[in-house]
Amino acid sequence: ETELRAAGAPLRVIHTHPASHAGYYPGAEGMSMKLLVDPESDRILGAQIVGGSGVDKRIDIIAVAMTAGITASALAKLELAYAPQFGSAKDPINQLGYVADNLRTGATRSLQWHELEAARTSGATLIDVRSAGEYAAGSIPAAVNIPVDELRERLDELPAGPVIVHCQVGQRGHTAARILTQHGIDAVNLDGGFRTWAAGAQVREPAVNVV
Repeated sequence: ETELRAAGAPLRVIHTHPASHAGYYPGAEGMSMKLLVDPESDRILGAQIVGGSGVDKRIDIIAVAMTAGITASALAKLELAYAPQFGSAKDPINQLGYVADNLRTGATRSLQWHELEAARTSGATLIDVRSAGEYAAGSIPAAVNIPVDELRERLDELPAGPVIVHCQVGQRGHTAARILTQHGIDAVNLDGGFRTWAAGAQVREPAVNVV
């Protein structure tokens, strides 16, 4: 990613934080995935996965997809071997594809964690759409908490201007961004949610409390 940005290459970055296998089966482990995509061609430019169980399988799939010329959006359609103890009906690879396709088609727009400060300085409002309990356990400074389930009933609380929404990992943020967009509000989803922002903030400013 650093090399691509330094070269001025067009780049789309996707962060997800899925479980290694079906959540209802004991022993699922979290993983953090990053996919680099050419926004013009949807070509996969690279990937990184951090975690334990299942990481090797997923990075191998992406490596094969790159060799075969499979686009980022097409990852959503891959039919992968599945058993609850090893994966999920919609594999983390498929989930990357869904996010890529939503961005490709314009169904949603995203903002990277390191772009948040500049966007807020420009006047954007940050809305945390997680539950009140999640918000209390740790939040991004100056974020306003409006849980996604209450968003439609509380639209009048939003100030005029662009809005950035986020949840824990991105899925509820996508839903919130769609709700706001359908009501004529300029909304983007913070890519990877609070978890990606917290990881980035720890690297940039180790003293920041992101419990």
